[in-house]
Amino acid sequence: MAETPQPAIAEVVLDSYKLKDPTNKVALRFKAVGNAPIMKRNEYKIIAQNKFQAVIDFLRKELGRPVGDPLFLYVNSTFLPAPDDTVVNLYNSFATNGFLIVNYSTTPAWG
Repeated sequence: MAETPQPAIAEVVLDSYKLKDPTNKVALRFKAVGNAPIMKRNEYKIIAQNKFQAVIDFLRKELGRPVGDPLFLYVNSTFLPAPDDTVVNLYNSFATNGFLIVNYSTTPAWG
């Protein structure tokens, strides 16, 4: 009996490899809200498969904010994403003009 080729498995493996590829990045644009400090550079690229927690940690480091200090991040001035959401899912759902817009504030800005 001849073995049947399984191209579907190969495609799944290739797709999985592409997702973990560090060159697979999405563009972020940070916008300060309220009294939050303004960044000198506000456009960055991040690995697509990172959790949103990586964005929070990155921004906290860029702003020099200690872990205990409040920092609120919103997508498109609308909602606080969960730290375990992937950046690529947020980008695919909410990107505007090729960027995932991330507003940040030191106090709650939107409900």
